[in-house]
Amino acid sequence: MSTTSGDAAARARDLLGVSRLTESALGRWLHGLPGVDQVGADARAASLSTRSIKADAKAWAVDLAISMIDLTTLEGSDTPGKVRGLAARALVPDPSDPTTPRPAAVCVYGDMVATAREALGDSAVRVAAVATAFPSGRASMPVKLADTRDAVAAGADEIDMVIDRGAFLAGRHLTVFEQIAAVKAACVRPDGSRARLKVILETGELVTYDNVRRASWLAMLAGADFVKTSTGKISPAATLPVTLVMLEAVRDWREWTGDQVGVKPAGGIRTSKDAVKFLVTVNEVAGPDWLDPHWFRFGASSLLGDLVLQRQRIRIGAYSGANYVADDAPSLY
Repeated sequence: MSTTSGDAAARARDLLGVSRLTESALGRWLHGLPGVDQVGADARAASLSTRSIKADAKAWAVDLAISMIDLTTLEGSDTPGKVRGLAARALVPDPSDPTTPRPAAVCVYGDMVATAREALGDSAVRVAAVATAFPSGRASMPVKLADTRDAVAAGADEIDMVIDRGAFLAGRHLTVFEQIAAVKAACVRPDGSRARLKVILETGELVTYDNVRRASWLAMLAGADFVKTSTGKISPAATLPVTLVMLEAVRDWREWTGDQVGVKPAGGIRTSKDAVKFLVTVNEVAGPDWLDPHWFRFGASSLLGDLVLQRQRIRIGAYSGANYVADDAPSLY
């Protein structure tokens, strides 16, 4: 993937077969994408949600889902102590069973990255930071880029940026492209390594499935490592049909370019049953290559508690009491 906005533009010109990346050229390309059959997408998502899996597969799915969680706190009341507690939970999700997988990442605001980084130490649990004036995305580009650079400098492994939905809905696709490409360039560290970039579409504000598909392709064209449904701050957030549309987009993008891009549904996924529905959809729509924390994440902190309880039920045949796991309600997103 590109490391500068200029590289992104050059790659986009090659892929689109144009000499200049203009608003009209980009708009024609996006509106030339196949439309989404909304009724068909809803029906397929509903059908996939009814699939049942065997007991041994369920145990595997529960462990996989735990390993895919971005354990999150994004509140104005966040304190260093709360972030350290969240990191401790990520390192030891179930004190009674050390074989329990760890979540993929801890996700915080940029000013808490250093605290999370210190608490997680040299573990494989990554630090993700929201940036670019999360959740609204309404700020100048210098502010958005400074937000990103500060988080990367503090030790963020991943950046979750928000697109300018107003610009997208107004048809200013080139503006959105250039902003994503610029943020991607700001994810590069002085040593040449870079944080992975998750691009939040805020699908609840995009209104139509066609817009979700176009925004997904636009984000990938600009260099996204992940496309993410939502901030979790508005409703609807991560729905199964919207995630299905995004999974189709990353599948088709890889077929066209050879590059694999991840997907992250965020907001409203709270139970093990929900998580299994999403994993079935991943397998059936994008394929098994995406059944990996490197390519699929859940932005749903409260999900961890239910998965840990479900894992214990599978292991010992009984549920623990309600106070067995920590209450994650304040960190929902």
